[in-house]
Amino acid sequence: MVSAVRRPEGLHNPNQSSDQFLGPLQAREGPAFRTITMNAPTGPPDPHTALKKAAAEYAVRYIESGMTVGLGTGSTAIFAIRHIGALLRSGELKHIVGFATSRASWDAAVKLNVPMLPQDLPKNIDVTIDGADEVDPQLDLVKGGGGALLREKLVAQATAREIIVVDESKLSSRLGTLHVLPIEVLPFGWRSQARFLESLGASYVVRRTPDGQEYRTDQGNMILDCDFGPIADPASLARELESRAGIVEHGLFLGLTHLVIVGSASGVREMTHK
Repeated sequence: MVSAVRRPEGLHNPNQSSDQFLGPLQAREGPAFRTITMNAPTGPPDPHTALKKAAAEYAVRYIESGMTVGLGTGSTAIFAIRHIGALLRSGELKHIVGFATSRASWDAAVKLNVPMLPQDLPKNIDVTIDGADEVDPQLDLVKGGGGALLREKLVAQATAREIIVVDESKLSSRLGTLHVLPIEVLPFGWRSQARFLESLGASYVVRRTPDGQEYRTDQGNMILDCDFGPIADPASLARELESRAGIVEHGLFLGLTHLVIVGSASGVREMTHK
């Protein structure tokens, strides 16, 4: 799996207005914060990894026996999958069935003996735990750094409660400030989509694997990582992207999140809509 890079600091699109990044405790109008006092996370020396692990394991408390659970993709979601597997082994959770947002998550869950739904998704999902690349004060997201944006959005739309887990470095005053926007496109005629994206004010790079090959999603599509700069109107941009044949999906997840769990040096806290 290859992850899209965060948006380079100082790089912006002159056609978009900029906005200063607000720290994790300075969110403007939008969600309310509720702080939960916890012991400082322990584990790997990388502070972001420790924060992700603490937040992901905290999120699993929203899963109850008998639920159908969406299993996200990426470096944060894997901690939740492992914790679910551990709780199933200990008997603290029973009769859980999972549905994976990627082949990587499927493989991880199967290795941990998590029962899985077939890939035609025969029922709706009670709770999904997933990560994000960027979260704004309205709980809207940029996702797709792990390459699973199409499956992740499909699962989010079929989920009663979408829970997003991040470390505090992913909190942003405006989407597009911290991270590029992944856009999944058909390989057929992809340069036409690239020109269209440029006409909307984006610069882009073709995502590649670590060995330099063009990256392919689980569906065999390409990803163009697009820098629009801070996005003034995500909903309008989403409509533009959705109107274009050849664009399979985009990484703007708008109005899909019910709860964001944030790992920080002071503990784990929840962001919810007011």
